[in-house]
Amino acid sequence: MVAPMRNRAVVAFEVPLRAKASNYPAELAACLEGREKRPLGDLFGLKNFGVNLTRLAPGARSSLRHAHSLQDEFVYVLAGRPVLIMNDGETPLAPGMCAGFPAGTGDAHHLINRSDEEVWYLEVGDRTVGDAASYPDDDLQAVKLSDGGWEFRHKDGTAY
Repeated sequence: MVAPMRNRAVVAFEVPLRAKASNYPAELAACLEGREKRPLGDLFGLKNFGVNLTRLAPGARSSLRHAHSLQDEFVYVLAGRPVLIMNDGETPLAPGMCAGFPAGTGDAHHLINRSDEEVWYLEVGDRTVGDAASYPDDDLQAVKLSDGGWEFRHKDGTAY
């Protein structure tokens, strides 16, 4: 986590990138090449929710397609044209569009940049301890730990 700043404003695009590109196990993290996150919420010491400024290079995706049990998520597209993929299909997004993902629905989601231009968006999520994430397309499940990290396991419960 980035050391928090107090009573300051910053230029979001100048905030340093997240030190670790992905929390996923190494064999799954490679699929996120071309994604960069700038942890804006951590910078200010926010504890109840996180805010990231995320860039997707052409061909990159936001995450493995997932659904949270307890965490609500929200994205707001600043630039570019990502495709939102959910259980029921695909929705093209454009600057100024937003999407929300309520916890507990099982409706898995992620963004993919299929264009030739960068995508920039804000993502917001809460930090509920005990949250779990399911990944319908991958052999992965996750639980949010009390220290803020994630524990990843295979779907049969064995550790990565």
